[in-house]
Amino acid sequence: QVQLVESGGGLVQAGGSLRLSCAASGRTFSSYAMGWFRQAPGKEREFVSSVSWSGSSTYYSDSVKGRFTISRDNAKNTVYLQMNSLKPEDTAVYYCARGKGGVAAITGALYEYWGQGTQVTVSS
Repeated sequence: QVQLVESGGGLVQAGGSLRLSCAASGRTFSSYAMGWFRQAPGKEREFVSSVSWSGSSTYYSDSVKGRFTISRDNAKNTVYLQMNSLKPEDTAVYYCARGKGGVAAITGALYEYWGQGTQVTVSS
């Protein structure tokens, strides 16, 4: 069974930065795409970013493009989300997910395993 554990969330002022990490169990981490999603109170879960198994392909939602950077370290079974220039509208629970395959995807249905989430709160 694959387990995903997010960390790095917290409270930050607008304009600040946070780096989220997601550590995955299992020996096949490097074969699968990874993604980050978020859900704000009263809203549906939305795609944030994804990275292919090799790290060569990345995708971002329009709302975070240019501010967030996804990366992965397959030797450490970890995926990261560097978040800069944070805005109050970035406030949400952030979830990492492991894809069903190696190609990066933007649809939640193409992800098989999910973490418990980490809270990010951006104050104005």
